[in-house]
Amino acid sequence: MDHMIAAECAAHGLAGVSLRYFNVAGAHGRWGERHEPESHLVPLVLRVALGDRAEIAVHGDDYPTPDGTCVRDYLHVADLAEAHLLALAAARPGEHLVCNLGNGSGFSVREVVETAREVTGHPIPQRTGPRRPGDPAVLVASAERAREVLGWRPRRPDLAGIIADAWDFARRPAESAHRPAEEEAR
Repeated sequence: MDHMIAAECAAHGLAGVSLRYFNVAGAHGRWGERHEPESHLVPLVLRVALGDRAEIAVHGDDYPTPDGTCVRDYLHVADLAEAHLLALAAARPGEHLVCNLGNGSGFSVREVVETAREVTGHPIPQRTGPRRPGDPAVLVASAERAREVLGWRPRRPDLAGIIADAWDFARRPAESAHRPAEEEAR
């Protein structure tokens, strides 16, 4: 796809940008993640803390990582939004810009669960099962190109902060989470 986008940009003077996100989490103000089916670790862990799920499933504990669970790069949604704005400003006709977006450091599944326990004050039971086919042990972004070309750096790299923002959002009633601002002001 990147080759096709680049060719179209070059052939037709279009400006193209491809941003490759890693694991986006957190929330910003009244905006957060709430959808079905849910498949992302942070919201699933928080559903356990809320009592909406009995436990969190840990898929494998025998990976070649410090605690045996998968390591992933987590990016705050507000940092992602800032990268989008910078990428739009950097878009140039005839060019296709490609950047990875992540913190450049990883957190294991167990670290995410333990951090969520600390942030929420809830025990968050977990069940360990077999690995999922195809899951790599470690998947961490190199966002060097985004730093060089866009001047972008994640300003919210702290896992506890990411989870705290997501937790604040998750505790809101679903019907009020996405009300227009003018309705909230009443």
